[in-house]
Amino acid sequence: MNEVAQTTEGWQLPYLEMGSGFVMGMSVGYVLKKSFKLLLFLTGLAVITIFVLEQKGIITLNEVALDQNLNVGIEMFKTFGLWLKERLGSLKIAGGASAVAGFVVGLKMG
Repeated sequence: MNEVAQTTEGWQLPYLEMGSGFVMGMSVGYVLKKSFKLLLFLTGLAVITIFVLEQKGIITLNEVALDQNLNVGIEMFKTFGLWLKERLGSLKIAGGASAVAGFVVGLKMG
């Protein structure tokens, strides 16, 4: 049992569990969105740099390999999203529902 949510009589207060799940979900959602924005910025910067270097003739791009690597990255991101959703949902009933709600709120805030 969660020691924080347990009183001296031994019964558990469910709203404390819901609150901690919500805060955890909100934190994960917020950090995930901020990290994703930073990742997109850095990826865009790298793509622009690569295209400029290709136009100047400094490098050549293998577009087939680039497309394959992009598809692998997309699949990895999808797998991570499914894992995160499953992990947040695996909390106890009250904590899991509030964690998912907190995650959505964190995504909106980020």
